[in-house]
Amino acid sequence: MDLTALLLFIGIYAVAVASPGPGVAAVVARAMGTGTRRTLPFIAGIVLGDLAWFALVLGGLAVLAQSFQIVFTIIKYAGAAYLLYMAWKLWRAPARPVEEQPQIKGEGVKLVLGGLALTLGNPKTMVFFLAIMPQVLALRTMTSLALIELCFSMVVVLTGVMTGYAMLAAQARRFIATPQRMQAVNRATGGVMAGVALAVAAR
Repeated sequence: MDLTALLLFIGIYAVAVASPGPGVAAVVARAMGTGTRRTLPFIAGIVLGDLAWFALVLGGLAVLAQSFQIVFTIIKYAGAAYLLYMAWKLWRAPARPVEEQPQIKGEGVKLVLGGLALTLGNPKTMVFFLAIMPQVLALRTMTSLALIELCFSMVVVLTGVMTGYAMLAAQARRFIATPQRMQAVNRATGGVMAGVALAVAAR
């Protein structure tokens, strides 16, 4: 596809992704509570959600999605419920360094589904694509190669930005040495996660 159009889309998308919102807040809270590595599956779910909205809009299915809004409402509340569960786990997490926290069996899949539900339950993602894509992309002449380029660019940008947020949050946690401070961080991040869940449910 046209390089100028691709770069314009990437720039606008990067700014939108980097803007603070429920996804960024959830990633930061998760990373501060458990570290970067255990936040990556959640980020993967967010990426899948964005790609799903992109495909819906590109395929002209946005109107269909709005017609079946009850489905997306259920997904939204399911995502909010899982965020509340994550908040509860963070609140009760032991005051140990990130490296000492054990991996929970099946956690990765649950986190991917949680990130996916969070994104699919946010119709603003669809609105963003509906508003931007017709302005910067020649949708009628879109080729398979152009679609691959766009999807690849989205994956790289979204993964990079969210991973950057996660790494910064995890690094900030490492400065906290005492168990008392770590417990305070766990509860603070749990509170942030609960706030994100309530904000998602209230949309």
